[in-house]
Amino acid sequence: MERFGRSAAQSWIHSRELRRRGKPVRQHGTPPTFPTFPAFRRLSGTLLVAVALFSCVAASGAVAAPGATGSGAGPGPAARPLGDVVPVPASVRPGGTPYTLTPSTRIRVDEDSREARRVGTYLAGLLRPSTGYDLRITDDDGRGRAHGRGDDGIRLRLSPGDRALGDEGYRLESGRAGVTLTAREPAGLFHAVQTLRQLLPAAVERDSRQRGPWKVAGGTITDTPRYAYRAAMLDVSRHFFTVDQVKRYIDQLALYKINTLHLHLSDDQGWRIAIDSWPRLATYGGSTQVGGGPGGYYTKAQYRDLVRYATSRHLEVVPEIDMPGHTNAALASYAELNCDGVAPPLYTGTAVGFSSLCAPKEITYDFVDDVVRELAALTPGRYLHIGGDEAHSTSHADYVEFMRRTQATVAKYGKTVVGWHQLTGAEQVKGAVAQYWGYDATGAAERAQVAEATKAGTRLILSPADRTYLDMKYDRNTDLGQSWAGLVEVDRSYDWDPAAYLAGAGVDPGAVLGVEAPLWSETLSTSDHIERMAFPRLPGVAEIGWSPQSARDWDTYKVRLAAQGPRLTALGIDYYRSPVVPWPAE
Repeated sequence: MERFGRSAAQSWIHSRELRRRGKPVRQHGTPPTFPTFPAFRRLSGTLLVAVALFSCVAASGAVAAPGATGSGAGPGPAARPLGDVVPVPASVRPGGTPYTLTPSTRIRVDEDSREARRVGTYLAGLLRPSTGYDLRITDDDGRGRAHGRGDDGIRLRLSPGDRALGDEGYRLESGRAGVTLTAREPAGLFHAVQTLRQLLPAAVERDSRQRGPWKVAGGTITDTPRYAYRAAMLDVSRHFFTVDQVKRYIDQLALYKINTLHLHLSDDQGWRIAIDSWPRLATYGGSTQVGGGPGGYYTKAQYRDLVRYATSRHLEVVPEIDMPGHTNAALASYAELNCDGVAPPLYTGTAVGFSSLCAPKEITYDFVDDVVRELAALTPGRYLHIGGDEAHSTSHADYVEFMRRTQATVAKYGKTVVGWHQLTGAEQVKGAVAQYWGYDATGAAERAQVAEATKAGTRLILSPADRTYLDMKYDRNTDLGQSWAGLVEVDRSYDWDPAAYLAGAGVDPGAVLGVEAPLWSETLSTSDHIERMAFPRLPGVAEIGWSPQSARDWDTYKVRLAAQGPRLTALGIDYYRSPVVPWPAE
């Protein structure tokens, strides 16, 4: 076997395994060519069988040409319908001849537009491995053609004067001559690329050359988001996830136009960010996790790298240090943070509500100031999340005083306060945001407290646990996750309206800043676990945050979601095959 070296088949299997482990595998060089029959692509047998099959088929000549558009004289499969994407666009006007990518297609960007070129480079990186095309990036001279070219290709335009598109909206125009993506801001151009990506066949997501044709339906999409805040939370405290695993999740969020990543960086089981002024928080407090594993933490350089990566995908990172409860990792690291001066042992269980910082001690506020100061300096985004939930071991008076001083500290360092909705039990600083995680069983008094806070100016992020918590089991047979908020099938996760959700409690729809899908990790320890619980529910939450309520209904959504199945498979995502979704055979 060694005399063959690493064959194309071996490389493909190696890439597939890396992708399954949550590691980056997208190739930017010349990928290998593969046999055309689907069984080969699904092959997961031994290397010997893989190489033998590949060699036999290659010898027979049954190998697809690079960038092939299909065999025979026919036009090939029809283009995907223009509105068949998630989230569903605000406006779709189909019509005209589809555009087909070819080996001569270029990506054209406005001259002197560094941001447009950056998005164009990202687009080329997505499309090159599967199409096999060069997709050279060229300057657009503003006269409707790229320099020296006779076709329009894919044009990326920033139009600052197009105010109707807002900060994240875009327009996609497709016809025989090419595709034009227009946005007012770079984020909108990036979101337009995600729509274009979904309009192409699912095979475009694969890491090796695939058969085309690569068609984009003709017509115009004009699209803007319903809510400015569309987020997902990843709990890296109960179980630690590496930088590469978080980056993989960021890429998945970007596909569905999620624009915020909330990182839950501390809890009873682990502290996950280096703090120079309190080094044992990470080195000791981060040394374990649920079940007693080795844990881990992000150095400041690693955290900055994550923030940069998220920014390149137009996601803002919101770091969370949960206080005054959920703090056993900190209390175990520094005895002086405990009221009795005795450090508890590290904790690897899953109970909540038993830990609390010592609110009467002044050193507690020195600690808070140091942590907030260092974390704010690392985080360019607007928000800093201070938790505040399940502080059952903190008296009400201590909680109110702690939250008063902690919110003032966050504001001092230039960040907007975010807290779980229990924050509304204390006085909120101006501009504060409360994240509501209540559900059907939440009492009327608690809902009324939240509503009263909104009347004083507090805005809400909605994360109802029985709708958006991605760690809730789908059904009783789900082997991962929890069920304290109930079983959350895909249709239940999708079928709700943020504007109406707390209207009965007196919350004005204008108080809703957006939606977020939290993913707690008590039972999750791998990227496969993350993805099985997030997909296919996460795309639905993304659509709730992006699309107009009038454009959404379960019966049409489940068909569009089903069409995402092959795309998720191509991305190496082992999603839950919900029985309420009409998935195609793969």
